[in-house]
Amino acid sequence: MAREYCVALASGTRLVDPARRAEGAPVAPPGGKFVRYLERFLEYIVLLLITGLAVLVVVAVGFRKAGAALVWYDELASIMLAWLTYYGACLAAVKHAHIGFPKLVEGASPKVRASLIVVREVLVVGFFLAVAWSGWLVHQVLSDTYLVSMPSIPTGLAHSVIPLAALLFVVAELSVMPQKLATVGAGHAAASEHPDDNSGDPPPTGRDDP
Repeated sequence: MAREYCVALASGTRLVDPARRAEGAPVAPPGGKFVRYLERFLEYIVLLLITGLAVLVVVAVGFRKAGAALVWYDELASIMLAWLTYYGACLAAVKHAHIGFPKLVEGASPKVRASLIVVREVLVVGFFLAVAWSGWLVHQVLSDTYLVSMPSIPTGLAHSVIPLAALLFVVAELSVMPQKLATVGAGHAAASEHPDDNSGDPPPTGRDDP
């Protein structure tokens, strides 16, 4: 059951509790609908940025080969890559794809595991709230400046990704936090319902029976 629940959490699908499987009553992961919408929204943003960056690189290479290099290519490509990094990090947060220490958490008891998850979320959310506030201050400072190669575009627009993506990251983390805590509870319930099958077996004698 724990494995099925984790798969359901990762995919956002509905799960049927074995105790209620006969009744056909589905059990949905906490916040699954909102998480699916958020994940789809971020996927569209990342896909749009990847496509736009790929097209920009191909077009810029073509112009450079033709001897008419685009003066604004380097600056625009750098900005798009930064946007892709920030929004891609938000998408990875929704998909539980960031680097962590799963073995350390899995080896702890359910109470310690839940405490580690809460401490992690507090630290991550606090850090990105600080990033969002700092990014907003930078945006205010650069509000009257413009890009060098594209003077019609404000510099603040390019740097707006910092506070926006930081807040999106906070939303993503808080959205999947109930799922992480539910996974801990599901794993504890599965362990108590399915004890070790060999617990009642006699110890091995070290020789074959006649």
